[in-house]
Amino acid sequence: MPVKNRFAELLPEITEWRRDIHQHPEILFETHRTSALVAEKLREFGCDDIVTGIGRTGVVGIIKGKTDTSGKVIGLRADMDALPIHEETGVEYASKTPNAMHACGHDGHTAMLLGAAKYLAETRNFDGTVAVIFQPAEEGGGGGKEMVDDGMMEQFGIDEVYGMHNWPGVPVGTFAIRPGAFFAAADTFEVKVQGKGGHAAKPHETVDSTVVAAQMVLALQTIASRNSDPVKQLVVSVTSFQTSSNAHNVIADSVTLRGTVRTMDGAIQDMAEHRLIEICEGIATTFGAQAEVKYQRGYPVMVNSDEQTEFAAKVARDVSGICEDAPLVMGGEDFAYLLEARPGAYILMGNGDTAHVHHPKYNFNDEAIPTGCSWWAEIVEKRMPAA
Repeated sequence: MPVKNRFAELLPEITEWRRDIHQHPEILFETHRTSALVAEKLREFGCDDIVTGIGRTGVVGIIKGKTDTSGKVIGLRADMDALPIHEETGVEYASKTPNAMHACGHDGHTAMLLGAAKYLAETRNFDGTVAVIFQPAEEGGGGGKEMVDDGMMEQFGIDEVYGMHNWPGVPVGTFAIRPGAFFAAADTFEVKVQGKGGHAAKPHETVDSTVVAAQMVLALQTIASRNSDPVKQLVVSVTSFQTSSNAHNVIADSVTLRGTVRTMDGAIQDMAEHRLIEICEGIATTFGAQAEVKYQRGYPVMVNSDEQTEFAAKVARDVSGICEDAPLVMGGEDFAYLLEARPGAYILMGNGDTAHVHHPKYNFNDEAIPTGCSWWAEIVEKRMPAA
């Protein structure tokens, strides 16, 4: 079945919602305006129940089908939060909030799920119950985990859960998905190198923390190139190098390194953490410095369930005719927590020839709205066909 005609009719309205959300981006758990807008729309649609404050600012709307002989409950999730980026799109509906913008398309995800919720509340052509999940703090806050920890799955009896993300560079109207490990575990680290500062003309009287930290930056690359099986996915990136001095003639007393480790395998993750700590402490000792290493596990590997992935791909092909095999993605995604709690699947949807996500010129493509809405609606109607 192709894109539903109803979503073509609703496109101007859904686009208006999306652009309103885009103008008012909110970071992490501070999605108060967006959450209120979502709850208001769900009430207008006639949802059977609306619960706010799950995972701090998350919202869940319940829509019951015409019948419920299946007893099944399917969760559909969209993320609501924006990023701390200054927008450079130049569109007339650009962000009105300084240094905040929807640079990842969560405004589009939220609007599409609202569109699907409106349609499902109108038609109720399914046998079971839908929980539409609007989640805060995907961008590093772990809002998905907080909603799960708040008992969302048990409270609403959710059996399966499905999510979607737009994908720039892929034509509108196409999908991509893969079973098993899909998005990477995303860990962070901070290393404080403590040396002995002094005059730049007298390096022999110092323990040069800058030189020590520079050795660490280079050596950490060997975790992927020399400690890991080459066929395993592993990224170790030092993304920040900050000295305690910015003077030309001062050797800094200390340096702080920050970065990220991305893996697709628990054993590789363990190895990378162990080697990172070992390398940094060892280099510091070699040069007479000290290293304080903080390593924090972040989002786990996001793993699609086999059965639900096959079903999600079939629905995508029915909607658009195209569902390709997706590549592994070394970015993190906290939908992983929902998939740890329940079986389900996460799919990528083409966003056309747009700037990449997390870029100040990125913008969600409104032409993709009918396709995304149709996929969510078809997930419900085909997984829980009307009795």
